[in-house]
Amino acid sequence: MYSRIDRINELIKETLAKIICEEVDLPSGIFATVTRVDTSRDLRYAKVFLSVFPEKKFGETLRALGSALYGIQGKLNRKLSMKPLPRIEFVADKTEVEADKIEKILKEIK
Repeated sequence: MYSRIDRINELIKETLAKIICEEVDLPSGIFATVTRVDTSRDLRYAKVFLSVFPEKKFGETLRALGSALYGIQGKLNRKLSMKPLPRIEFVADKTEVEADKIEKILKEIK
């Protein structure tokens, strides 16, 4: 059973993914995915975890999203019908990178 915060995280994740895909002009050749959202218990802040391919372009992607943050936040606020509206912060999702490192280590052990 999902808690309220889990449902909010999923709603923000889906909404932001659509906004980024449809309305943010990312540099060509970059694929960005919203992997998860962690919203604070008081609903004031939300960390948005991004996976970027190729990984070396994460900084460039973050700069593009940072310059569009005001517009992204405004569109998110208009689409969500909740109070308070969380302020978003983009952070890197290192899960895939760490998984790749572990896989390489395991292959070397064999």
